[in-house]
Amino acid sequence: MEPRHDWTVAEVRTIHDLPITDLLHRAQTVHRAHHAPDKVQLCTLLSVKTGGCPEDCAYCPQSARHKDTQVESEKLLGVAEVLAAAKRAKETGASRFCMGAAWRDAKQGKQFDDVLSMVRGVRELGMEACATLGMLDDAQAAALADAGLTAYNHNLDTSREYYGSIITTRSYDDRLATLERVAKAGIGVCCGGIIGMGESITDRCRMLVTLARMTPHPSSVPVNALVPVEGTPLAAQPRVDPLELVRMIATARIVMPRAMVRLSAGREELSRESQLLCFMAGANSIFYGDKLLTTGNPDVEADQRLLRDAGLTPLEPNETSLHAHGHAHDAAAQSAPVAVAQSAEQSSSAAQA
Repeated sequence: MEPRHDWTVAEVRTIHDLPITDLLHRAQTVHRAHHAPDKVQLCTLLSVKTGGCPEDCAYCPQSARHKDTQVESEKLLGVAEVLAAAKRAKETGASRFCMGAAWRDAKQGKQFDDVLSMVRGVRELGMEACATLGMLDDAQAAALADAGLTAYNHNLDTSREYYGSIITTRSYDDRLATLERVAKAGIGVCCGGIIGMGESITDRCRMLVTLARMTPHPSSVPVNALVPVEGTPLAAQPRVDPLELVRMIATARIVMPRAMVRLSAGREELSRESQLLCFMAGANSIFYGDKLLTTGNPDVEADQRLLRDAGLTPLEPNETSLHAHGHAHDAAAQSAPVAVAQSAEQSSSAAQA
């Protein structure tokens, strides 16, 4: 069966709230119908321009409005420095290299030209290239596509309803407009969000519905757990329970079966067992390396040991984990979430509570 694009919040909330063993079984069944079960994409993320962002995102230590985060504003890194980092990432097993700049809008002029050179250089290394540079216009999206950009990351962060509690300097529609420009240019859409910012479970499900109603679905869906940082408005937020992250990953897998679901920020706080539960739930991509922009990440050796002990294999550059197991297996895998969707329509009022 083809992926659905008409999910309702009630349906998704019903899936999210299943008993954890049932939820994991359904998610793993869907995962195996669409992806190689033993493959994980390794992605390295580099902050190519750190700090000084004019936005007021409550979770972000790079905001210039949060004065006590100890993150200093820095200039854009040089092309050679970025490509040297990409080469090191490839040598340790990463197949995708992601470049992030703390900008509200992608800059014009030499800085943007340098980013294009970075993208071309990463592609020449034989790696996938991803970038997150803030909002784009049509010309910038087209230029990035011409440079060979594989994917553009632009997260929704949370639901439309809760968004104003987290960010006031850019609207939800601004985010959606950039995603539309990226897709129009032929670049893969990488879009997810963050849990643990004080939002409700229904807000989390609303965000997934927004993603799952996109046609096509995002090719990559990062699921982040908030890493509270001193000096930000969310510094006092409690850590996300690992099972909440597992539920979010499993639900994303079921409603967006062909997407790469990326276990992202917050992984440093997870035990090996919790990370394996996330893989069981359908995560098949991780950020790999010692840092995610400005926050910590498990080190390379620990990740290599985890994957080796679990019998998981890294994806090669440009290798897809999508695969077919035959119509009978695919139909069986899809029957579980469809059944949930049918029952959800009968209990929508309870699911919204």
